[in-house]
Amino acid sequence: MTEVSEPAYLRFFPYGEPYDHQREAMATISSAFEDGRDVLFEGACGTGKTLAALVPALEHARRTGKTVVITTNVHQQTRQFIEEARAITRQEAIRAVVFRGKGSMCHIDVGYEECQALRDTTRSLVEAERDRDDLGDRGDELLAEARRGESGAAEGRQAVMDELAALDDELEELREAATCEHYYENLTGDTDEFYGWLFEDVRTPEEIYERAGQLGFCGYELLKEGMEGVDLVVCNYHHLLDPTIREQFFRWIGRDPEDVIVVFDEAHNVEDAARDHATRTLAEPTLDGALAELEEVTDPREAAARNVVRAFREALVRTYDDALAFGERESVGDSWYDLSITNERGRDDLTLAFLDAYTGRGIHEDLDEALELGAALDRRYHEAYKEGETRTRKECRVLQAATFVDDWLRDSDQEGQYPVVSVRRDGGSEEVYGRAELYTCIPRQVTEPLFDELAASVLMSATLRPFDVLGDVLGLGGADGSDGQGSRNGGGGGGNEGDGGPVTMAYGEQFPEERRRTYAVDVPALFASRRDDPATQREVTGALEDAIEFTPGNALLFFPSYREAERYHDLLSVDATLYLDEPGTPVEDLRRRFVEDGNGALLTSLWGTLAEGVSFDDDDARTVVVVGIPYPHLDDRMEAVQDAYATAFADAGREDPGWEYAVEVPTIRKTRQALGRVVRSPEDFGVRILLDERYTRRARREMRKYSVLEAFPPEERVETIDVDPGKLRFAMLNFYSDMDAWAGAPPRP
Repeated sequence: MTEVSEPAYLRFFPYGEPYDHQREAMATISSAFEDGRDVLFEGACGTGKTLAALVPALEHARRTGKTVVITTNVHQQTRQFIEEARAITRQEAIRAVVFRGKGSMCHIDVGYEECQALRDTTRSLVEAERDRDDLGDRGDELLAEARRGESGAAEGRQAVMDELAALDDELEELREAATCEHYYENLTGDTDEFYGWLFEDVRTPEEIYERAGQLGFCGYELLKEGMEGVDLVVCNYHHLLDPTIREQFFRWIGRDPEDVIVVFDEAHNVEDAARDHATRTLAEPTLDGALAELEEVTDPREAAARNVVRAFREALVRTYDDALAFGERESVGDSWYDLSITNERGRDDLTLAFLDAYTGRGIHEDLDEALELGAALDRRYHEAYKEGETRTRKECRVLQAATFVDDWLRDSDQEGQYPVVSVRRDGGSEEVYGRAELYTCIPRQVTEPLFDELAASVLMSATLRPFDVLGDVLGLGGADGSDGQGSRNGGGGGGNEGDGGPVTMAYGEQFPEERRRTYAVDVPALFASRRDDPATQREVTGALEDAIEFTPGNALLFFPSYREAERYHDLLSVDATLYLDEPGTPVEDLRRRFVEDGNGALLTSLWGTLAEGVSFDDDDARTVVVVGIPYPHLDDRMEAVQDAYATAFADAGREDPGWEYAVEVPTIRKTRQALGRVVRSPEDFGVRILLDERYTRRARREMRKYSVLEAFPPEERVETIDVDPGKLRFAMLNFYSDMDAWAGAPPRP
């Protein structure tokens, strides 16, 4: 009987035997790489997504001369990647680098522009010192030749001495200029020991920072210099989603985009992250700084630049003054407050005000001169800092303002761009100031070019479905609209084989079903119009009190907003400690105190930082409750996204693509993420509660368009059990009794 050989990629698998579903996922991903196709990979907690993606990616990259990049926007996931990479390199040696932004790795704490100027000056100093050494050696050689009487040696030596004198003057100036001693050591010291240490294992950014500091080096620059040709890079989203940084990043790893395989973890966040990276802003203080900067300029282009900057500032102030209703200015706080500037005349109010305020010879002619002047000033500031004439690297406000105005005139009326004016209060003063913003509604404008360039990509998360929505929004094209689910608890399946679109696969819960329960509690729907109704509040409060009292340990409660969390924090009366997560406050200490309590309830917003990327394992939390359907606040900005999606995806075959793509699908993903905070291992157990009648099966028949159960994947719908509010306590008591979870006597129902 012929023995079947194991796939080559399994040599990168660091632990015994992979799970059956892991083996299947690796085979699917490996095949997709061979075809140059992207992969959309949903896997619940316990699926082993990281290794299922990394193992075939590393083998394919090793065989084809590529580099694998795995990226996330969640710090906890970065730590997991490091552990997995360390395990892999003990099985099959790989060269891996964990890369973080300069801000967290700089030993002298300077900005990017200052750092660049310091590097340039330091490099010039080192090159001049090397040139002087070379000239000194040549001078010694010519002196020896002259003593032997060789023809022309004396004249040649005199020319060298003249060059040395000039070089000494240059060196004196460079040594007085601003340089970086750490980067100087990089260029002049022996870095072999550092690189030997770096690639012995997978080092964390903290370890690199400390080791480089001990040796006197700049670890950030050493990483950039040492990443070329590595097998694996772990980094943050912005290294790939910011077009400027991405270009540099690929240069640092010595790869063209078509030689890079990217694994996006927590990929349900890519949409918002891409939108943030594409959005451009210009605040009033920057315009003020640009005008002040022009006061110091003697240049024939100054008048043109002033025309543009002054007119845009006047237009910005006029626009937000006109947009603020009577008494509205007094309510503005220290957070940006959006004002609608759209109108029925075609262009937005700010553009019309700018055209009205401008009085020069021609906007585009003046703007071209403003851009030229800004670029010249920026070069001048760079040289001044480089030469030590200034202590800091000055930013060019003229260039920033002119660049934004140029973008605004070109893009503000383009499809998918939403022009916004916002205001905020200036510290503790009574004054408000404004900001213009070009908000990008459709993130595929950022992501589609990236995915088109890459060799392949894997987008993975516990909450990616529906795949067709993700594919449309990110520009992956051709994603299967099915759930990609072959069986209730883990069967996978590829979609789109043969059509060139992404391969899709989904694996449901991998842990024993009998160790979890999901209840849809039939309390009144928490529509915004009903939230202040006392009868509704009493029903919700009663259900929440039962959920807390009949949990043998800690309970997590997620609300549509921080305001609702605070409301029920004040209404609840339970024999447990209540912890309230408030906006703008650090959660680390709150989470620690809650976890240590053992009989607490933590109330927070589903749109806060605790709803995803944070695990509550075992006794950390037993029950999780999602109260209501946590739709985001539907402001003008969200309306703009809905309108853009409705237009862009009108042919997607959905009844209301604007609402579904922009609101419903992201909300259900957030809800599923929150439910996934508990039951994190095969031995763990817990209860997940959806507290709103719109989650029930009855709502599918009676509430129709308001029902949301159909928005969940099929295997999750099957597990959801409808419960009357009065019977929730009995259901929980029975489940936790089956789990033998009560250390003492259970509470009396």
